[in-house]
Amino acid sequence: MKKISVLMMLGAMQLAMPASASAETSQKPAQEKQVDQDFDKRMAQMQEQLKQMQAQMKKIRQTQDPAERQKLLQEHWASMQRGMGMMHGMWGPGMMGCCMGEGMMGGHMMGGPMMWNDYRKLTPEQVKQRQYMMDQYMGVQQEMMQQMMEQQEYMWKR
Repeated sequence: MKKISVLMMLGAMQLAMPASASAETSQKPAQEKQVDQDFDKRMAQMQEQLKQMQAQMKKIRQTQDPAERQKLLQEHWASMQRGMGMMHGMWGPGMMGCCMGEGMMGGHMMGGPMMWNDYRKLTPEQVKQRQYMMDQYMGVQQEMMQQMMEQQEYMWKR
């Protein structure tokens, strides 16, 4: 009697496992697609922020009035701070700071179970996605640095 119930329980477990595993794998592509869409949306917002900052810097370069230049520099500084906040938000859960999938959603790139340089835990698609995000992010980061350098240049001119 015990053997039959143990065998029935093992059989039931085997039948249940493939169903749950297939449900888990069917959710992963949807999760990854959502992360891609969220990242692209945030990146588009950041690109708009950079365009605004570039326009502000163009006005700063063109103005001859020191008081007007200071006002424009303050506006540009506020725009840079908003941009830095947007960039920081890209490192949050579900974005560049973690990689889709159970066990990896635990935190930012240096804190949770998914350490930044530990690519061994990623699927090839996740590595490809991470590389795409990093390429996009590095371009924006470089532009932000350029804006900071120009800001500093004009702050000292007064």
